[in-house]
Amino acid sequence: MKASAGSKKLTYGCVECGYQSPKWMGFCPQCRSTAALVEESVPAAGARRTGDAPAVVSVSDSPAEGPDRAPTGISELDRVLGGGIVTGAAVLVGGEPGVGKSTLLLQAADAIATTGGSVVIATAEESVRQVQMRASRVGVTSEDVKIASVADVDDIVALGHDQRPAALIVDSIQTVSTTDISGAAGGVAQVRDSAARLIAFAKSTGIPVILVGHVTKDGSIAGPRTLEHMVDVVLYLEGESDAGLRFLRSIKNRYGSVNEVGVFDMTAEGLSEVPDPSGLLVAHRDGSRPGSILFPTIEGKRPMVVEIQALVVPGEANQPRSRSVTGLPSSRLHQVLGVLDRHGRIGLRNAEVYVSVMGGVKIAEPAADLAVALAVASVANEVSLGRTAAWGELGLTGDIRDASRPAVRTGEIERISAGPIISPSQGIRRIEDAIAAIS
Repeated sequence: MKASAGSKKLTYGCVECGYQSPKWMGFCPQCRSTAALVEESVPAAGARRTGDAPAVVSVSDSPAEGPDRAPTGISELDRVLGGGIVTGAAVLVGGEPGVGKSTLLLQAADAIATTGGSVVIATAEESVRQVQMRASRVGVTSEDVKIASVADVDDIVALGHDQRPAALIVDSIQTVSTTDISGAAGGVAQVRDSAARLIAFAKSTGIPVILVGHVTKDGSIAGPRTLEHMVDVVLYLEGESDAGLRFLRSIKNRYGSVNEVGVFDMTAEGLSEVPDPSGLLVAHRDGSRPGSILFPTIEGKRPMVVEIQALVVPGEANQPRSRSVTGLPSSRLHQVLGVLDRHGRIGLRNAEVYVSVMGGVKIAEPAADLAVALAVASVANEVSLGRTAAWGELGLTGDIRDASRPAVRTGEIERISAGPIISPSQGIRRIEDAIAAIS
């Protein structure tokens, strides 16, 4: 169906949030971005369209035959997707530059091609030779992984219709564009329209489309916010540039649970799966020194045991010195230190305090409060904790509240032969009692 003539109009949009205005402005009144609105060409409101009406079916009709979900061949990726890629799904994979998005999808393409037919990779960022060099480095050898260097989204759709692959990968959505929309690739209108055409291709053909997305400085996927609403699945690949571990998180999944996590290890040969992250994260831990404790965190449905380390350096000033934290919200550390000083009788006002979650893991749940408090207390009192594990949310009054799924956390600690456990589940309800338990 085509829009009638004269159905286009000019508007101005914000490159940060997608806000649209009929007139140009030098800032965005919605998100307060200082970037000027850019000109866009969009269909006019009320424009008539010609053609046949869309077909409708009853919800009680039997669905079309065929598999609902196809495994990718990478178990950690399948875990996050909910068992595999759903037929006709649109998947958005975001992450910082260099974190391994293209490498992961190249390896996934090789695994899919081994069992499920060909995979087409449309790259607008790299040349075919560059992708071939990466494929050689990570051991991708399947002849059914096809590469095309193309930046026009309509050419990508035509390529998909011609090749009929098992999956179509577009790297990246911010670098493809269409001549029907004004503005450079990466603009709000270009990203929105390009994504809409690729999603329409996936729905009409049943061929899954995987889009690679860049992230902005604040960690969100670049382009209009509606991009994440348009796709079926949103995945984020995270990891520190100087750490080998990578965490693939499910932020949105219309076909499965969210907040699932897959763990990979970045090596010279690509990303390798980590089926037992607890064992890897604490494999080289030295529990004989003060300031180290185990904490069983839960990512989605998956428990992982991480090591939390603390360092306390006495200071000479009459006011607090440095408060440094890695892998935890800094506000939680300040609260824990305040409770330790007031209720735990551990003076830290003039000390430099450093806390870190080892392995590049990031923890947001308040259940880590007690582990942080005991790590700091152990180094302040020069007491080693061995393989002690702890969890619990620390209140401002010094009380300790239990975390979700304590049985799962306990089971993971026992699986790696760690312990003892200090938590409200074991009857520890006050910070004073917890400190006494490690003394």
